[in-house]
Amino acid sequence: MDDVVIGIDASTTAVKAIAFTRDGKELFQAREAYPLSNPKPGHFEQDAEHWWTALLGALKQVTEAVGAARVAAISIAHQRETFTLIDHAGKPLIPAILWLDERARPQVIRLSAELGREAIRDWSGKPPDPTPALYAIAWLAEHQPQAIDAAAALVDVHGFFVHRLTGRLVTSTASADPLGLLDVRKGTWHPELVAAAGLRPDQLPELVAPGAICGRLSESVARLTGLKAGTPVVAGAGDGQAMGLGMGVRGEGKSYLSLGSGVVSGCYSHGMATSDAFRTLVSPTGSGFMLETVLRSGMQLVDWIVRTTGSPSAATLEKAAVDVAAGSEGLLVMPYWAGVMSPYWDGAARGAIVGLSLDHEPKHLFRAVLEGIAFEQAIASEAMETQAGGKPAAMIAAGGGTNCALLMRIMASVLERPLSVSPVNEAAALGAGMLAASAVGWFASPETAAEAMAVPPTRHVDPVGELVSGYRARRAIYRDLYQATRDIHARLEALNKA
Repeated sequence: MDDVVIGIDASTTAVKAIAFTRDGKELFQAREAYPLSNPKPGHFEQDAEHWWTALLGALKQVTEAVGAARVAAISIAHQRETFTLIDHAGKPLIPAILWLDERARPQVIRLSAELGREAIRDWSGKPPDPTPALYAIAWLAEHQPQAIDAAAALVDVHGFFVHRLTGRLVTSTASADPLGLLDVRKGTWHPELVAAAGLRPDQLPELVAPGAICGRLSESVARLTGLKAGTPVVAGAGDGQAMGLGMGVRGEGKSYLSLGSGVVSGCYSHGMATSDAFRTLVSPTGSGFMLETVLRSGMQLVDWIVRTTGSPSAATLEKAAVDVAAGSEGLLVMPYWAGVMSPYWDGAARGAIVGLSLDHEPKHLFRAVLEGIAFEQAIASEAMETQAGGKPAAMIAAGGGTNCALLMRIMASVLERPLSVSPVNEAAALGAGMLAASAVGWFASPETAAEAMAVPPTRHVDPVGELVSGYRARRAIYRDLYQATRDIHARLEALNKA
């Protein structure tokens, strides 16, 4: 029948495999979780074999539910920047190092000095920061050189899965790009970045464009999953880019906003642009680029407030904060509890609460945090969209934060634009499914697949007129907050290390 594609999302916590029809309807979803290890401060690791076991289990469940004969292809979205080393048989040689890992801060400093900070940014599209794998690989080359020397290949999550599924050492440019080793303009491995990481060129997978067929499912994996041998395995993308595609952002005129534990926003750019204000990534359609901003502390900061204030729930605080006037009675929050990526790329940065008085209560702090997240996003969106050609006509939001009505009103008012709320809970998996649908000929291109399979927004949030001008004035003050507190934070950090 071949009327179903499977989109896979291998996130930081679980593999989700979802069967989608030609119109983007979700037929069945399976989820298999795996653990996260934190063996030392700043070290975050996983066993890649856990990924594999989870993938097999999820695929088997979906296949049993929909039938192997219906599955036309599978495609993969995944946690970005995460990697491992494998031998010739595909066995992991080290625990996978995750995108959360911060052990390589000294390598960020060293490589920025040796290669030039702007050169790294303009080659890879990524301002120097511990998140791209480049620096963690360099850490391995310094601390575990025998592991690098013994490795047959370095693979991202996508490359690991494709090798196991098909026997081929292949990954997508939109998957490998976040590693920080690609020449983002050319879509090829950058020789100077590869050498700086301590790798040999022969240790890297073959690169193909997203939406290309990487290989076909092997007989052995078919027996383990119930899928047909020879099922096409289609090149996907990192979860951020795939999420944007799944939310319907496939070209100019739209941007996306993911309000999760962190806040990620992105928009399409036809041309190549690099800046400290955003990261530049290979587009999930294989055409053009995605510009992306990241705020590490999003809804996890809301959870922190609930815990710290001893409140019953976020919903309780939200209900109380609705009656607090805009501006939170003089409070201003800079939400850098976990450092800052764009636009300052300062892992040592810390959050700030300015203007506290004895009159303030948890409800004021709750609202001020939501306002701080919105101010930060407004500044990030302005810088990103200026490079991409101007303010998109539509912004589509998703993630747990969209369930907070107060945050959505504040965000729309600070951004000064209406927000559409995506009804898709698993946009990254849907984006992968769109690429699979295009690869098997259901649609002429990934863009037309995205147009046909995207689920239209069902909810819209407009700016509140009386809030817009007041928030505009506060946003201007917020812009100066990082510079005003940076030196104080740096001096405190030095004292902590003394």
